[in-house]
Amino acid sequence: MTKTSAAPPTTVAFFVQAALSFGLALLAVVIGIWYLPVDGWVRGFLALGMLFLTTSAFTLAKCIRDRQDENTVVSRVDQARVDKLLSEHDPFKTPAI
Repeated sequence: MTKTSAAPPTTVAFFVQAALSFGLALLAVVIGIWYLPVDGWVRGFLALGMLFLTTSAFTLAKCIRDRQDENTVVSRVDQARVDKLLSEHDPFKTPAI
């Protein structure tokens, strides 16, 4: 049976780096909007836009991950079926009439 190569697990350091960079970027945008020399409604509009963009990015990332997981499961099932057929096939067996 052939093994499919899976992606290596995410390390703790990579996870911490990703979380910190996301937090820093979000904080920078919030501070930028807060100190922007415009009226309150403009700040509110920009804050809602940033919130919508952030949640949309998380949703898109989840959809992409789910699609990749689904394709991985389907290919594993297909590979298992092929492996089963190949293991049961005997090319030297004479057909029964």
